[in-house]
Amino acid sequence: MTVSLVSYLLLAAMLFGIGLFGALTKRNAIVVLFCIELMLNAVNINLVAFAKYGVNANITGQVFSLFTITVAAAEVAVGLAILIALYRNRATVNVDEYDTMKR
Repeated sequence: MTVSLVSYLLLAAMLFGIGLFGALTKRNAIVVLFCIELMLNAVNINLVAFAKYGVNANITGQVFSLFTITVAAAEVAVGLAILIALYRNRATVNVDEYDTMKR
């Protein structure tokens, strides 16, 4: 039994949709960061699937996927550092209350 390209694309589309919905509707900043990570993982699934099933099947998609994982790790580190700094100033992780640049 083999898994087709359509199965990978449907899985990636569902993950991306869940991540997009969560990033747009949730108020907790940590949940928003997790949802962005879900969207990046959906992109990684697409890259690896097209690398396997593409017209010229090669390792390029997997290499791009590794770069995406590296960028995601850096994004988590910087995002959590910013959230810790904001939490120390505001004592909340609610996104709606981070309006210091508006004043």
